[in-house]
Amino acid sequence: MRSSPMAASPKSEPELAAEAAARLTPGAVVAVVRRDGGGNNRLYRVETADGQLFALKWYSRPQGDRRDRLGVEWTALSFLTRHGVTDVPRPVAADSASGFALYEWIDGTAVTGATVTDIDAALAFAERLHTLRHAADAEALPAASEACLSPAELLGQIARRADRLAEVPPDEPDLAAFLDAEFAPARRSAEQAARLVFGGKLDQPLADAARSLSPSDFGFHNALRRPDGRLAFIDFEYFGWDDPVKLVADFMQHPGMALPPQLSRYFAEQARGIYGEAEFARRLDAAYPLFGLRWCLILLNEFLPERWHNRRFSGRAEDRRLAMRGQLAKARTHLRRHVMGEAR
Repeated sequence: MRSSPMAASPKSEPELAAEAAARLTPGAVVAVVRRDGGGNNRLYRVETADGQLFALKWYSRPQGDRRDRLGVEWTALSFLTRHGVTDVPRPVAADSASGFALYEWIDGTAVTGATVTDIDAALAFAERLHTLRHAADAEALPAASEACLSPAELLGQIARRADRLAEVPPDEPDLAAFLDAEFAPARRSAEQAARLVFGGKLDQPLADAARSLSPSDFGFHNALRRPDGRLAFIDFEYFGWDDPVKLVADFMQHPGMALPPQLSRYFAEQARGIYGEAEFARRLDAAYPLFGLRWCLILLNEFLPERWHNRRFSGRAEDRRLAMRGQLAKARTHLRRHVMGEAR
């Protein structure tokens, strides 16, 4: 009796990356080196025999998450490159079936100690995106991930995130105490104030003319400083149409940047010249505390079991208990500064 052949062993991560690099890279590949890819994906530096460098990105596919991060980022960077934007990675090739895409490699370092010049660079990029909303092919672009095109949608996102955290098992008493004693009263106050401003127009979608194109995760945490000092902007997995109020509020509040208050205010003041003075400022003032609430809940994502799928995939190895404790402290600080305090 002939024995059945053994099933092939699953390929290792280096083997899969090397095969993808060989398929997608123009020229002979001589090196594929794992680099830090952030919290969700894996990143590799690919070098060819003729000295060219590329970034190979392997996108995570969390169970239950239907977002096509590769497709969105590829479409976004193709659109921007097509319109002459050079401070983003140029797309080279993609294989959606395997979840790999190849981009231009940008030499640079993390943006730390942001200056007014850096803020001006970010503003110039945001203004370029706002101008490109008039491009003929911009209409086909999707809505940004978790776009907030009406006050009702923003309130709905806060409610859904809060409800999901409320489902966390009761062995996390510190989380429950924070949500009940601190977050809930601040949420009621902020939502009541916003309803007074927006009145009966909570469900009214933002007019097309007031919408903009947004990376939807915009800030110096997703930028590189080139050797000559110029900034390049990366990570367009959530790109699309959105309310520019969200872009500005998120930039001001993003925990990954912790902008000094004076730079945060400067960004908001200059953004009003891009997006329109009175009406934009009114909506930003009303929605700012709501985005603060939303950020508090995002910071608490570490309490959600599914969050750790992405963490493991990207190679991060934090102790989960310590990470949760740290994120709870950050959420408490964020609540006091951006929802209950005067951060602007």
